[in-house]
Amino acid sequence: MQKILIIEDETAIAELQRDYFELHGYIVDICHTGDDGLAIALKGAHDLIILDLQLPGIDGFELCKQIRRVKEIPILIVSAKKEEIDKIRGFGLGADDFITKPFSPNELVARAKAHLSRYERFMGKNKDSEKIRIRELTIDKASRRVFVHGKEVIFTAKEFDLLLFLATHPNRVFSKEELFERIWGIDSAGDLPTVTVHIRRIREKIEADPSAPQFIDTIWGAGYRLTV
Repeated sequence: MQKILIIEDETAIAELQRDYFELHGYIVDICHTGDDGLAIALKGAHDLIILDLQLPGIDGFELCKQIRRVKEIPILIVSAKKEEIDKIRGFGLGADDFITKPFSPNELVARAKAHLSRYERFMGKNKDSEKIRIRELTIDKASRRVFVHGKEVIFTAKEFDLLLFLATHPNRVFSKEELFERIWGIDSAGDLPTVTVHIRRIREKIEADPSAPQFIDTIWGAGYRLTV
């Protein structure tokens, strides 16, 4: 059975979330402060985290940042904050989804199920698979080849590395600085326009219309995300 950690300071909301997840067969743990949430998240074996932003102690933004440093599991923010800047910041720190309060418990469960399914597909049960398939795009990790509609598209080494990294972290937003450090292996003070150029070249090769991308989204103010 999959385990979910709910980090929420309002007891009634946390218990409502717990009840709905338990009805759908999940095991649920609850904590009410940022400090407890961080300790439990880092040592626990949870499959997904539901996270409030306005918490006693460590706030939700910092909590998301610290958890994401060591865990790849889905993180869903559920918050009364509704400003676009809060959503951009949350995605930029590694959240997979942002749901505003008041929320539909059924929608929350549905979104959690979708993220768990994607996580299992790309990072869990199929993590040893040699191929990643996202609609008409196929990435062969072993041979380092890319196919669109079954036709091979030639990639440079760094273009492939960048596409593969985004594809193995689906729906996650990464800043240019993070991508530069992950792919080029040096400090982000380097040539950040390199990331922009490589994203443009990848789009030209995999997108039917690079000006209206269906795979790699630009999240303004935050970075890039490969959507599945």
